[in-house]
Amino acid sequence: MAFSFDFTADKLKKCVPNNKNPNDLFKALENVLPKYDITTKERVAGFLAQCGHESNEFTVLKENLNYGAKGLRATFSKYFPDDATAAKYEKQPEKIANKIYGGRMGNGPEASGDGYKYRGRGAIQLTGHDNYKAFSTAIGKSIDETITYLETLAGAIESAAWFWKKNGLNEIADKKDLVLMTKRINGGTIGLEDRKKHWEHALDVFGGSSVADVGKAVTELVLETIKVGSKGEVVKKVQEKLGLTADGTFGPGTEKALKAWQTSNGLTADGIAGPATLKKILG
Repeated sequence: MAFSFDFTADKLKKCVPNNKNPNDLFKALENVLPKYDITTKERVAGFLAQCGHESNEFTVLKENLNYGAKGLRATFSKYFPDDATAAKYEKQPEKIANKIYGGRMGNGPEASGDGYKYRGRGAIQLTGHDNYKAFSTAIGKSIDETITYLETLAGAIESAAWFWKKNGLNEIADKKDLVLMTKRINGGTIGLEDRKKHWEHALDVFGGSSVADVGKAVTELVLETIKVGSKGEVVKKVQEKLGLTADGTFGPGTEKALKAWQTSNGLTADGIAGPATLKKILG
């Protein structure tokens, strides 16, 4: 038996309720995951949770670059430093991809068209010539064949499974370390709560019992220190505990509220949330 637990189409449907083609997805997962040793409850649950977040339950398998000028300025300010530049590219995905990906990740310059050719594809989006080349070599296909393969459901899943194993995520899933899984994929902890929700739900469906472990992993966030200028999930959690609007941006208002909370809880009222403050406020 390829999987170490009873992995069925019916169980998968419960994990991805918004996917309209769960049977096709199950067949692809059933064929691909064992090739990359993603066969235990923890590994499959981790893969589904992370890919489910990244691809909206395996429904968005290609990068959407149809940005307006405002979106370009907000998301890619390095490449679109002013409104005039953004206006020349808005709603032109091919031009946008060539602009933001040209001249890096093994791609040729903007004019080469490599940025668009090697744009993000897959359940964990594979991006850039060098990454396409590495994946194509691993699966024994040419780069052009790989591009075509990535446009299929099986290819989208296999590229993610290849990335997963290559980056040691099986071993991280074995340790039930959701935070490290997220950081290895995302580079940070963006979307951690949604990933946690998918992870716990999948484990529940598969008969796993690691809720306590997940909680332990999440508490590792308290090793961070946040202060004015910090952004992210930890800031949101602190703001929620302080009764503030949880926008994820640590500004003067958050600092003031935190100082008051620190004073009332016997901590140094410096407005900085280090390990001691985070452990106490987040529990």
